[in-house]
Amino acid sequence: MLKLQAWLADYWVIGAGFMAASLIAAAPVVPLSLPVFLIFLHSPVYMVHQVEEHTGDRFRKFANEHVFGGRDALTAGSVLIINLPFVWGINLLALYAAFLWGPAWGLVAPYIMIVNALAHLVTSARLRKYNPGLVTSVILFLPLSVVTIWMIGWTAGLVPQLTGAVLAILLHLAIIAGVSARYRSLVATSPQGFNVSRRDA
Repeated sequence: MLKLQAWLADYWVIGAGFMAASLIAAAPVVPLSLPVFLIFLHSPVYMVHQVEEHTGDRFRKFANEHVFGGRDALTAGSVLIINLPFVWGINLLALYAAFLWGPAWGLVAPYIMIVNALAHLVTSARLRKYNPGLVTSVILFLPLSVVTIWMIGWTAGLVPQLTGAVLAILLHLAIIAGVSARYRSLVATSPQGFNVSRRDA
């Protein structure tokens, strides 16, 4: 399992780039209604964002250095779990839900995207510096998520909107809680002033 994790940690971003290119290339022939097609686009666009964010393991290193005081609060294993089963999985489920039961059922995808974009913007403003993923958050995430929410939301009603928004916020809070718990554990068990930033899961 550790060997598989190490292999994925080295190559998943490359895979995301190739998958994004393939999905975008296939997009013109995907026979979906426009609202469902917008949900479909969230997967390749998120993968493009992941290439900016995680190439060279730079987001994890940035977060550990600038947010967690040099401690290994965000691990390589956590990055894999967050981005593969959670992000890719939720976007895929949102697409199937939108296709099978109507576009409103896929609203969690754009809400996850817009919450993530706002998190990048807030982090950049607070630290007064670029953080990995900021550029694609501004030029891709915000336009796509806002257009999707507007196009689907104005006919979907309030409940699907609130459901998508709440699920997106809860997902991000769960991630923050998990990483923060590890950070507190590291602080409690390490000597004062001892900083560590390694890639071990």
